[in-house]
Amino acid sequence: MNILHVLLMLITGVIAGFLNVMAGGGSLLTMPMLIFLGLPSAVANGTNRIAIMVQNVIAISHFRKNGFFDWKLSVLLGIPALIGSIVGANLAISLPDEIFNKILAAIMMIVLFFTLWQPHKKLDNFEEKFNMKKKIIAAVVFFFIGIYGGFIQAGVGFIIIASLTLISGMSLVKINSIKVFVILIYLFASLAIFIYHDHVDWGLGLTLAVGNGFGGWLGTKFQLAKGEKWIRIFLVITITIMAIKLLMS
Repeated sequence: MNILHVLLMLITGVIAGFLNVMAGGGSLLTMPMLIFLGLPSAVANGTNRIAIMVQNVIAISHFRKNGFFDWKLSVLLGIPALIGSIVGANLAISLPDEIFNKILAAIMMIVLFFTLWQPHKKLDNFEEKFNMKKKIIAAVVFFFIGIYGGFIQAGVGFIIIASLTLISGMSLVKINSIKVFVILIYLFASLAIFIYHDHVDWGLGLTLAVGNGFGGWLGTKFQLAKGEKWIRIFLVITITIMAIKLLMS
């Protein structure tokens, strides 16, 4: 790792952390950047998770401080997601780089569609309802979300937001508090698998974590309506370019 790599990781981490707070989808920048810096796809996948864990620990403490946290529901959904992530992480490690990159590019474009559509905002006024039947459905859904998160991680936040909104109609604040906890829980399991297989670059990962943390802090300071609009424009352009480059590589 040279100085240029450090600078690129810090800058990418700051932007990704900022996007995760303002709009979401930061991993759609960090994952391709790690691959472009020469890491094998599986190593990039594992390395990216270090920064996300740091970011989510900070987010959870913020939600707890402000009284937006449901331990019981978060654990209920976190356990099946954790089990699913073990399946997904093992699948990601065994997949050839060329196939993984193609899948990542396709997922980037799908997530881009949901970023523009924003179904969670369209359903924002639904009545909150989360009975036992809904909890069981959510637990099953989160098992498959865990598989996806363990496999690739990028864009999982959008999937969780859309899923919980469609199932329960909870407010975005509550959904986000559950989202960061569930992701943190299953990241422990999936990251452990990547570490066991020596698929983590600690230097780049910790550098990225510093950038993500600072970017997330900046995002909390600049949550303005016009800011989110321009960030989404930037996200659309960047994702499109990186997805095309992945498909052509």
